[in-house]
Amino acid sequence: MSTDLGLPSIGGLDLVPTTDAKQTAKDYTSDQEVRWCPGCGDYAVLAAVRQFLPTLGIRRENTVFISGIGCSSRFPYYLNTYGMHSIHGRAPTIATGLATSRPDLSVWVVTGDGDALSIGGNHLIHALRRNVNLKILLFNNRIYGLTKGQYSPTSEVGKVTKSTPMGSVDHPFNPISLALGAEATFVGRALDSDRKGLTEVLGAAAAHRGTALVEIFQDCPIFNDGSFDLLRKPETKDQRLVPIRHGEPIVFGPADDRQAVVQDGLRLTVVPAASVDESKIVVHDAANHELAFALSRLSDQDLTHTVTGIFRNVDRTTYDDAARAQVHAAKDKTPDADLQTLLNGRDTWTIAG
Repeated sequence: MSTDLGLPSIGGLDLVPTTDAKQTAKDYTSDQEVRWCPGCGDYAVLAAVRQFLPTLGIRRENTVFISGIGCSSRFPYYLNTYGMHSIHGRAPTIATGLATSRPDLSVWVVTGDGDALSIGGNHLIHALRRNVNLKILLFNNRIYGLTKGQYSPTSEVGKVTKSTPMGSVDHPFNPISLALGAEATFVGRALDSDRKGLTEVLGAAAAHRGTALVEIFQDCPIFNDGSFDLLRKPETKDQRLVPIRHGEPIVFGPADDRQAVVQDGLRLTVVPAASVDESKIVVHDAANHELAFALSRLSDQDLTHTVTGIFRNVDRTTYDDAARAQVHAAKDKTPDADLQTLLNGRDTWTIAG
């Protein structure tokens, strides 16, 4: 696709002209002091995003970050782009309106597990269902950080917090499964400390036209310290992290103990790679909805086998494209009608007297 500038585009957005092309992370760094707790995983994500945005070639003034409420929702302050710190759980709604009315913008939502999956759950699933052209970064630290340590919709059963002193009895959400159940056209997962993996997923999300949800496992050192250490420590991470790439067999683990994902009836299971024929190993297909969902269920909250990468990436008409097309069609059909006439439709009567 090309633009009036004669340049390529990403998702229909103009890339920066050659004279402005040398953007750097510094260009995307605001003058605001970053005010997260020392050791917070948000720092790593912010650094990755600042490094990543210049590579898109999209003008800074065409980039917007919208957040809800929570520690992660301070994100727009720390980026030198347009942005809005909005209301609790409603960032996808505001982003939907912006993406629909301004097709020239690259619209991003930054949210947390509490903001997105509790008060904002309804707004999240409908944005995913509609396939609005926006990118959602869901920071998941399995705790409420800003309000000082209550359990969240992703906290594990038995989690002892200020609001669950005897341990949580709630069964947690699996955000990836939830997004796939809502028919999201792009679903990915990354770890805050894995710069390469995170950047790879972000790049694919940015190139996707439609709603892209990226879950980012992120540590809260104050209220849920070490929650993802098993995925970081050299002695355990290789046995637990299952990176997936479209078109490649799903094999993981250290060189001397390779593991493979195979089909076992209607579910997936992990076996020693040497114990099965190579043809039996599952090859990842990001267009296969059923496979994506099965991969999302490969491991539960214990992080035994944690899949990272792009679960699903398919094309479907976006809500904002369809809505704009409908507006144009209405104007073409009734060029002399005003907005109120269109809204009134055929079922409106004027009562005389």
